[in-house]
Amino acid sequence: MSKADYYEVLGVERGAGDQELKSAYRRLAMKYHPDRNPGDHTAEEKFKEASEAYQVLSDADKRAAYDRFGHAGVSGSGGFGGGSPFAGGVDISDIFGEMFGEMFGGGGSTGRRGSRQQRGDDLRYDLTIEFEEAVFGTETEVRMRRRESCETCHGTGSASSRGPVACGQCRGTGQVRYQQGFFAVARTCGACNGSGQTIADPCATCRGEARVAKEFKLKVKVPAGVENETRIRYSGEGDAGRFGGPKGDLYIVLSVRPHDFFERDGSDLHCVLPISFPQAALGDEVVMEGIDGPVTVKVPEGVQSGREVRVRSKGVPHLNSSGRGDLVVQLMVQIPRKLTRAQRELVKQLNETLKVENKPTSKGLMDKMKDLFS
Repeated sequence: MSKADYYEVLGVERGAGDQELKSAYRRLAMKYHPDRNPGDHTAEEKFKEASEAYQVLSDADKRAAYDRFGHAGVSGSGGFGGGSPFAGGVDISDIFGEMFGEMFGGGGSTGRRGSRQQRGDDLRYDLTIEFEEAVFGTETEVRMRRRESCETCHGTGSASSRGPVACGQCRGTGQVRYQQGFFAVARTCGACNGSGQTIADPCATCRGEARVAKEFKLKVKVPAGVENETRIRYSGEGDAGRFGGPKGDLYIVLSVRPHDFFERDGSDLHCVLPISFPQAALGDEVVMEGIDGPVTVKVPEGVQSGREVRVRSKGVPHLNSSGRGDLVVQLMVQIPRKLTRAQRELVKQLNETLKVENKPTSKGLMDKMKDLFS
């Protein structure tokens, strides 16, 4: 029976590049891998076929011969039927290392074989602070629990302080290998979780874990200018490592409570300031409460409702830098809902002198008119 075209097997065009070939092969290998289709001989054959096609097309010399002479040009050199699955210098273990861990003896970076030392886990602590504390910084003390090296066994996990011994299940390799179909598969050893070592006489305090949970205190310094969800990293303040491994890190994640009237945009503060109609018409200087004391806001004469006034350097200090942002005040003209008789008479007199023409116009033109009078 004639063989299928290698390009058709992988589902690529004849001009496909190396990465396209690799991606196509990975997709088929994931789909038809015998480990995912136990007992399915059809899937096994398709897997062999895809592997043979990739071996030939990923090798520049073999591909050139195949493109010129077809299967006759690579007869006896490609595929699992011709010998080793790595014949011709094409090593597909990298691809399977990415998909299934270490296979075919491949030395993937994810393997834990022979690794005794284990780095400690990173920890997270959620710290809630006030708005003003985020603006100007603060110092506080937090309490939390972490795993520290067991003092009873001195971090060995062993009652006799001998430490781990080679795992009897995998003989210290961290993997258990078995034959499936036409190739060997390596699995992480369940007895030692891939470390290659076990504790023969577990410590009574830590039960062989080499670590115990303890409470600790830490002074946290929050710099001025931090924002919500800022992460502060404390290197080496996480869980202790196992068997001499390095400690993990601690991440303090900040949650900032909202302010009563200030809102933040980067280093700028925003708020709304109500003013009266006479203040808007005549102009004024209004003293309001800023984030760190009284602030004078100059109201321009004839200002329109909604206009923003910027007060320089009255915002948030720049994080890890000098200077501060600005305070942006939006002026909102308040119209009284009720007037006394005397006030009503005064407003009537004012209305007679203003002579505003009540003629409909477009919103864009009205905005331009506001700019002229602002």
